[in-house]
Amino acid sequence: MATRAYIADRIFTGEEWLHFYAMIVEDGVIRQLLPVTCIPKDIEKEEFEDCIIAPAFIDLQIYGAAGKLLSVYPDAEALIALDQHCVKGGTAYCMPTVATNNAEVVFRCIDAVKQYWNKGGKGILGLHLEGPWINPVKRGAHILELIHPPSMEEVKSLLAYGKGVIRMITLAPEVCSVEVLDLLHAENVIISAGHSNATYLQAIEGFDRGITAVTHLYNAMSPLQHREPGLVGASMDHNKVMASIIPDGYHVDYPAIRIAKQTMQDRLYAITDAVTDTNSGAYQHYAAGDKFESAGILSGSALTMQKALTNLVDHTGIDLEEALRMCSLYPAQVLRRDHELGRIKKDFPATAVILDAELGVRLVMR
Repeated sequence: MATRAYIADRIFTGEEWLHFYAMIVEDGVIRQLLPVTCIPKDIEKEEFEDCIIAPAFIDLQIYGAAGKLLSVYPDAEALIALDQHCVKGGTAYCMPTVATNNAEVVFRCIDAVKQYWNKGGKGILGLHLEGPWINPVKRGAHILELIHPPSMEEVKSLLAYGKGVIRMITLAPEVCSVEVLDLLHAENVIISAGHSNATYLQAIEGFDRGITAVTHLYNAMSPLQHREPGLVGASMDHNKVMASIIPDGYHVDYPAIRIAKQTMQDRLYAITDAVTDTNSGAYQHYAAGDKFESAGILSGSALTMQKALTNLVDHTGIDLEEALRMCSLYPAQVLRRDHELGRIKKDFPATAVILDAELGVRLVMR
């Protein structure tokens, strides 16, 4: 493959800004970052005027796109459509998510990811299961009848069938046994606390036992109160656990995002939690302005990661470089893949988004 220089006014590496630099790519790998004046003459050049090169976005929670909710259309074609939708919003990699459902649907979604990979698909990192091991008190739009605590037999069966596919599970720590948490941790599944009514102490104990993330901070969880800090307070108070947040202005008010950011700093990252129109299956989502509802309950966002980025910058006062990290580097850290994703760095895969002066997506490299 020919060596090519990608040139922009600025490159954000994930750590610093480089002005009038080029990203030198060969065989899909970043070989060098060079000042524009130092580019060898024989290298093919692609210039992007008034643009930024930044690490491509990573979305760890999205349910479907283009009218194909994964749980309703558990096939490779739905995942191809999802990937194409994500790329338009600056996202190179995503984690399709399945809300509380029956085992048959979950297993078919696992099959869909395998089929997608067998077709050569690159954008899907694995599956995120949100439920059914959650607290019915904090179920939100999840189906009450399908919510239950997990047995060891159920967990072992699921992990055996979904080995290599299930990357993340959202659960309520207070409804899961120590043995279940230990097994998930031993199988290298990313455990995220969510849809939970955990006390502060229950949450902290879960974090210390291998829960490394929290799903959509503030939403569907025990709130921060002065006599019981709950899961929100535990998330803010712990020094390691990371938390996702949905920056659409509906799931969380923007000042609440700013407060969480001031407290959690580099432990807060963005997700879309995006769904799509569907009138069949267990979950029926209907567009209500620029959000989605199900039976009158807020059920998902209409965000792309690009829109999440601009909302963070425009409405919360978060600096552009930190907002970029919330959409790329920090999700990569949650995945334990920041050794190869989330940065523009020598010898890293060339995974980048090129943004114009208005932060619109010009190109996604993967």
